[in-house]
Parts: sequence; C-alpha cells; structure tokens
Amino acid sequence: MAKDRSSEAQSPLLITDRRAIAEREAENSLKQFDASMAELQKWLKNNSYRLKPSLLLKLNRSALEGISEYAGNYRPAGVKITGSSHTPVEASEVPSAVEEMCEYVNDNWQRQTAVHLCAYVLWRLNWIHPFVDGNGRTARAVSYLVLCAKLGARLPGKNTIPEQIAANKSPYYRALESADGHYKNGGRIDVSAMESMLDSQLAQQLVDVHVIATGGHQKSNTDVASQDTKQLSIWQNVVQTVEKHPVISTGIITIAAAMIAVLFAT
Repeated sequence: MAKDRSSEAQSPLLITDRRAIAEREAENSLKQFDASMAELQKWLKNNSYRLKPSLLLKLNRSALEGISEYAGNYRPAGVKITGSSHTPVEASEVPSAVEEMCEYVNDNWQRQTAVHLCAYVLWRLNWIHPFVDGNGRTARAVSYLVLCAKLGARLPGKNTIPEQIAANKSPYYRALESADGHYKNGGRIDVSAMESMLDSQLAQQLVDVHVIATGGHQKSNTDVASQDTKQLSIWQNVVQTVEKHPVISTGIITIAAAMIAVLFAT
C-alpha cells in the first residue's frame, strides 16, 4: 500500500474523535459529489463552461463542513504534504495560483482534450494545495466535473473515476509525483502519467456499466474475466476516439454502448 499523502496544516478541528471525523468525512464526500454534479447540470443546461475559484471554495466547504473552521476558505498559512517532496505555494500566492489554474482550463477548453483538462486540474489543484484539508477530495470532485462537462454529459456508472482513485491511490500518487517532477525541472506542464491513469479508469467505469447492464455479474468468474478484458480494450479505443473528436463525444459513447451490448450480451 502506498504511503498516504495528507496535509499538515496547523489548524484546529471542530471535532477530534477519529471515528466521528471519519463518519463526517464520508457523509461530506457524498454531499460534495452531489454538489459537483448539480453544478455540472447547470453548466450543461446553460451551455456555459467556465471554471471559477468560487466553485472550488464551494466544493471544499462541502468536504470540510462541520470538521474545520476553514471550510470553504483558502488556508491562512503554509502547509506540508506528508509522503511527498513537493512544497505547495505560500498562502499569499494561493488566490493567484487558483486563478491561473482556472484560466488555463478556460483558455484551453476548445484546444485540449477532456482527459488532459481533467488530469491538469487533478494535478494542479494538488500542487497548489489551497486548503487546510480536503485538497485531494476537492481536486477529484472538480476534475471529474470538468471531464463530464467537456464530454457534454454526466458519465454513467457507480464505479466512477473518483471512487477508483480513492480505492487505490498508488497510481494517483505516482502520477502526481511525475507531474510535480516535470514542473519542478523547467516549469513544464506534463500530466501524461495522470492522463494514462485516467484513460484506463474511464474505460473501467464504462466497462462496469456494461457488465451490470448485460448481467455479466451473474456469469462465471472465468467468463466475466474474459469478457472484461475484451470490453476494456474496446472501451479504451472508444475513449481515445472521443478524445480525438470531442464534439461528437456524447453520440460516440451512446452508440458504442449499444454496439458493445450487442457484441457481448449472451
């Protein structure tokens, strides 16, 4: 198991019992996800895709409500990340760094792919570490919102990318360290490792939807394993096609789901 990366900020908690904190964090995580998907629906309905710092503050408030007095506010001081060699920006630089991150996404909305923008937000928000806590949770919520918005729809499936990351953080931490290293050595934005991770996780999310839809969970383990391998390969090709043709992404996903259902339903 990978050593967990966590914030070390000198700020008092509103609750101190570990079990109570864990329960509140779990409850808040659901609220945060619901809030991010509600925001997604606004973006899609209004056909307006602009990432703003106020959204990050709102989602962090959902994550830390009842836990930290700084919920929904930028950290007032420096912060360390255990398990990482990266040192986040000074507190005074946080607002401008967050603005810069949002501008990158907005300026590159038409030029970059959904996976790239998702990967960039996932890395950059962790790199800035703007909050006393809940940075990772907020980064995963915001980046998934950006991914869905860029693709033009809320992606189906319960085994979402944020859920997969939370279940196995090792690839996530390696991708963060890779991007940190590239940026430290010359200020170059290279989130290719994060993109690769997200590509596989997006494919897995869609595979799981198909398995449930076609009753694959009722088949033998051998059949399911063989079918999952075929489906994952096809969905990875679908993801790559969507990345090359983002304008028709929603239609491609719908058509591909129907095609795979025909090919593999038995």
